Amino acid sequence: MNKKARQGWGPGERAEQHYLVQPRTLAGAGDIRHVSEFLRASGWRDTSPSRGPLSMDSPERTVRIAYDPDSPHAGWIVHGRTGPGGEWSAHLSRQIPVEILAGLSDALTRPPSAHAPNVWTPLREQNWHTRFESGHYLATSPDGTAWMQYRQDLDGPGMWWTGAKDTQGTSWTALFTPTTPLHLVQAFSAELANPDPVMRPRGHLPHSTQIRTWSVSVTPSQLSAWQQARVTAARAATWARTNARSAPPRAGAPTYASARRARNHR
Repeated sequence: MNKKARQGWGPGERAEQHYLVQPRTLAGAGDIRHVSEFLRASGWRDTSPSRGPLSMDSPERTVRIAYDPDSPHAGWIVHGRTGPGGEWSAHLSRQIPVEILAGLSDALTRPPSAHAPNVWTPLREQNWHTRFESGHYLATSPDGTAWMQYRQDLDGPGMWWTGAKDTQGTSWTALFTPTTPLHLVQAFSAELANPDPVMRPRGHLPHSTQIRTWSVSVTPSQLSAWQQARVTAARAATWARTNARSAPPRAGAPTYASARRARNHR
């Protein structure tokens, strides 16, 4: 069997060189469609101006994600409302890997878990070093290139501060206001600590001596299939949630009110 006939290879396709990169925190920004296409498939509305920066609104219009690489503070801004007068925001610089950002943006498309969130748990599970330092709680990655910190200054509000840097300097940073829902920060920290490598095409590798790379050959159809699988998963989850909300209650399912009425009529 020749290469063109192998599974996943379209007729006439040629493999392209890509690289798997570790740690993901230093892999560079990546393709923003990793974030935007998932949100679009999850029912988010694209409110981007013509030929302008990316802007997307949640179906309930309670969260907006914007990306502008050319603004004075180039990068991502996420702004949300938690109720009457309640707001939160996150500011993430342009070079944050989209796979890490997706920890936050993907979590915005699904309801929070019933379990109490803990931002530090995913970091500890990946052997990050957690400690108090200068009055702040801090976690650093095993290789020392990334951190997550909760800062609580005496003369100001607390905030979540995270980022990554190599020997050439800071690669990216992110700030979350203290009102940011903790399950979102936890989802972000889980992808921050994820040890799996991420893929970057040739010519898009950062100039860092602290990354490890492995060359892989990938066809366009394989890349498209992987991207489509993520979009399909988002559509399926959205469909399931929509139908669960619209479905009538199951017959015979006991409720608190009906149980109380039954007791009163005994």
